[in-house]
Amino acid sequence: MEALMHREMITEITVHYQALSRLVPLQAIPDAAAYEQAVSVLHQLLDAGAADEKHPLAGLVDSVGRLIADYDQEHFPPAPVSPAATLRLLMEQQALTQSDLPEVGTQGVVSEVLNGKRDLNVRQIKALAQRFDVPTSVFIA
Repeated sequence: MEALMHREMITEITVHYQALSRLVPLQAIPDAAAYEQAVSVLHQLLDAGAADEKHPLAGLVDSVGRLIADYDQEHFPPAPVSPAATLRLLMEQQALTQSDLPEVGTQGVVSEVLNGKRDLNVRQIKALAQRFDVPTSVFIA
């Protein structure tokens, strides 16, 4: 009797899995068309309220989102950002001027770093990482 129930359960799971996989990506996204379909499905799920972690489809949103993120990571890797560009952004976010960064040096030294004429040294990188609470790796080319 137990083996029969087991077989019936597997059959039921198979039927549901096949039906769901026709509508929603459940495996790695293989190509651009499948990617577009996955993004469309994700938007529809989010529009239906599945962004709420208490929604019955919240786990599905998480799974589809991870598949999309994996595809993005493989096919659209982020462009490298220079340490100078990172420093410039952090300064803009905190409304800092070149003279507000004594840990780098004089305003002239900061200007040279921001213009790519001078690289940051280890001491400057450590100080900036601590000041902005970011990993030191963001200041290493």
